[in-house]
Amino acid sequence: MMGHENHTLSSDFILLGLFSSSHTSLVSFSFIFFIFIMTITENALMILLTHRDSRLHTPMYFLLSHLSFMDILHISNIVPKMIADYLSGSRTISFAGCGFQVFLSLTLLGGECLLLAAMSYDRYVAICHPLRYPVLMRDNSSGLMAAGSWLVGILNSIVHTSFALHFPFCHSRAIDHFFCEVPAMLKLSCVDTSRYERGVYVSGIIFLLIPFSMISVSYVQILLTVFQMQSGARQKSLSTCSFHMVVVIMYYGPFIFTYMRPRSYHTPGQDKFLAIFYTILTPTLNPIIYSFRNKDVLMAVKNILQNNFLSKK
Repeated sequence: MMGHENHTLSSDFILLGLFSSSHTSLVSFSFIFFIFIMTITENALMILLTHRDSRLHTPMYFLLSHLSFMDILHISNIVPKMIADYLSGSRTISFAGCGFQVFLSLTLLGGECLLLAAMSYDRYVAICHPLRYPVLMRDNSSGLMAAGSWLVGILNSIVHTSFALHFPFCHSRAIDHFFCEVPAMLKLSCVDTSRYERGVYVSGIIFLLIPFSMISVSYVQILLTVFQMQSGARQKSLSTCSFHMVVVIMYYGPFIFTYMRPRSYHTPGQDKFLAIFYTILTPTLNPIIYSFRNKDVLMAVKNILQNNFLSKK
């Protein structure tokens, strides 16, 4: 066992990447690079707007700014390495680099699951109990929710990263994935990981099934309240709730399917396809769905443009 651990600590991994053929790789590289730039720009703009415009100094936008920061870190943890590998032709990643990817990815994935649940609670209180909103969502409530999401996500990640990297990897060092993800890494281990997989399943219940259930119940209650509104407000609220639930399902669905299945049921192509949703696509869609379809955010964008560009003319 000691020999295996020394071999593990001193060896690099190889990331096989997302696509195999050179023609497909060029197209996918261009698409992913565009998505990366778009995601960074959207989420950075959302953070800037939240801090610059006083009308966005509310619990909802405070939580959204943390969601944007998580999305920036998440896609930056994965895509730049993919771009560097494509440009350099090298697919190796050090043991420490792989461990860092695992740690940051699990921190952000777990934290975002809890943060999305907190955001759904905020919307539930705002729509279903508007008169009690100032009491239930005090100034420090959103801060505690955000801090709790980060802290619990970090603690969970420390535990899983420590266990996942402790297993001896004595077979091929080639990870059939585009980043270091725990289910893909477990396939390289030459010891029985079933006990650890049960721990992953328990974490999945805490971070995936419970928050997803809370979000679903919140939106059901919101929809029941919305149906009692006037037709104009009802149509707008239904549209907003529908888009929110689509993004939530796109995030939680593939995430649950990846982390709550036994290792024997995983296939590399399927895992990579599912991971695209919660690592690349949803960070791009989150600011569009949650923020830029909102009139307050659009007004904040207009004010910044007027103050910084039109005033110079």
